[in-house]
Amino acid sequence: MTDFIDAQGFRANVGIVLIRDGGEVFLGSRSDGRGWQFPQGGVQRNESPEEALFRELHEEVGLGQDDVEVMAGTRQWLRYRLPRQFVRRRSRPLCIGQKQRWFLLRMIGGDDRLRFDVTPKPEFDAWRWVDYWAPVREVIYFKRFVYARALGELAGTAFPGGPPPYPEWWSDDLLRPPAAPDAGREAGGARAPATRVPEGATE
Repeated sequence: MTDFIDAQGFRANVGIVLIRDGGEVFLGSRSDGRGWQFPQGGVQRNESPEEALFRELHEEVGLGQDDVEVMAGTRQWLRYRLPRQFVRRRSRPLCIGQKQRWFLLRMIGGDDRLRFDVTPKPEFDAWRWVDYWAPVREVIYFKRFVYARALGELAGTAFPGGPPPYPEWWSDDLLRPPAAPDAGREAGGARAPATRVPEGATE
């Protein structure tokens, strides 16, 4: 099966905000060295976003449906364009970016349920729990506005009494896509244990 790319060149994708009691969210260190991000992955042809959600959850962090509770999802697709240097011009159909449905999942099981060796090429090689808004700052630059919008939409469900205050570095500019990304900017069985980075560590 192949991922679905629409007529505008956007690849259908699901994003996963995994939250634990206490309000911290899971952030994984990409094994390709391009920083930290939430679990995410493509929606295959003839697959619903919900089906893709649970497939990607298992493939990227080793969790099954019994390990989580689905709390909410974004109402619409959130889109971002890839900077020119990340567009594979010779691929057909051409993919110019991602359109994502985001899901908020509460983790039920313990950290020992996490594993990264389900697939031959693991997405992550380390992980940590971080404050709710922190991933907006840590993810690669061209995804930041999507992270800000997704977390903002899901915050009401994650925190019924009101979301945590925005950090000092927060700006409304984070809710807008970058004007024109260019090539000069940053690239941004038995259960095997997942490597955990100490709380507060940086990439």
